Amino acid sequence: MILGDKELRSRITNDLLVQGIEPDQINPASVNLKLGDTWLSPDKMDYPVVLGDCLDYEKIKAREIVISPGEFLLATTEECVNMPHDLSAFVQGRSSIGRIGLTVQNAGFVDPGFHGHITLELVNESPNPIILRAGYPVAQLVFFKTSAVEKLYRGKYNGQIDATGSRMYMDREADKR
Repeated sequence: MILGDKELRSRITNDLLVQGIEPDQINPASVNLKLGDTWLSPDKMDYPVVLGDCLDYEKIKAREIVISPGEFLLATTEECVNMPHDLSAFVQGRSSIGRIGLTVQNAGFVDPGFHGHITLELVNESPNPIILRAGYPVAQLVFFKTSAVEKLYRGKYNGQIDATGSRMYMDREADKR
């Protein structure tokens, strides 16, 4: 069951489900998320990326940044999310944002137990540069009830504050154990 605005308002107030939110960010069945002011741009390499390797990123702290056609950036949300044991969420790009050619996220699931700011994966699929401004709502969270969760998320992205690069190298380390 997807949570509607009445339950979203209650859970945000009582459970601190989403911190840093304004009332106008609550939609009938989702919550809008705004861009934060930290960005990561992956370093360009002269060789292919190998799954499991550690990647380097340039960290940019700015209220405004331009994403060029075909460019990929990681961004963070202004809001902090605290997922209880009985809720999960999908991160979705807002329709208005997609209609100008900006794709928001490609790994958008939030497990019960996650806490932190959401890292968004952004790709400019339009032929035009797009100016991104901190504070602009680009994504939304759709919450749904989750039952019988025995093991809460305690993964490698819990507690993130800024845009966080891939930690897939930690998967490889876990596989060696």
